[in-house]
Amino acid sequence: MATRSISAEDHDRIAETIRSAELKTDGEIYCVVAHSSDGYFFPAAFTATLGLFVASLAVAYGLEGLWLTIRLPHFVLAQLLAFVSALALLWFLPALRIHFVPRRLRYEAAHANAMKQFLARNVHRTSARTGVLVFVSIAERYAEVVADAGINAKVDQHVWDSVVRDLTKHAADDRLADGFVHAIEAVGAVLAQHFPVTEGDTNELDDHLVEI
Repeated sequence: MATRSISAEDHDRIAETIRSAELKTDGEIYCVVAHSSDGYFFPAAFTATLGLFVASLAVAYGLEGLWLTIRLPHFVLAQLLAFVSALALLWFLPALRIHFVPRRLRYEAAHANAMKQFLARNVHRTSARTGVLVFVSIAERYAEVVADAGINAKVDQHVWDSVVRDLTKHAADDRLADGFVHAIEAVGAVLAQHFPVTEGDTNELDDHLVEI
């Protein structure tokens, strides 16, 4: 998935796409892209520690099989040195951490962040409960569309799943801004179908992409 920052021009293009989509619906669209949804130090440290423990057992059995011996204090010292070195690498090289975290935990962290942003950005506070969050977390290669209760009553989940598939495909091709544009247009079309614009409709959420 794309890792470079979205340019100012792309921000403007996304904002304009949101404004255009909302001209046809009472719904509200909000977009957030997170560079990462967690620091992952502790889960990565746990995985690395478990790996070192298994490796040390394998080394011990290997030495035994070769009729070699190593004094227990030296063996323990080597383990401690490896442990401290691994933690130091994870501390000073944060980009390494996510590679030690199972995919399920990454997705759980990204989903939790999506729900956090949905609430923190007041997407759930629109008058008709017709707010939609388009969320991407780059490090986890994760995307999600979170719709409020008023929309979920009329739109099946498979509709949003299709939007997510297209968004992640664009992101994988390093075209994240294009992915957001397509996602916004798709979400806008769904909202226009079920919640067409009515007289007196007001813009309740900011029309821009937030990077965190």
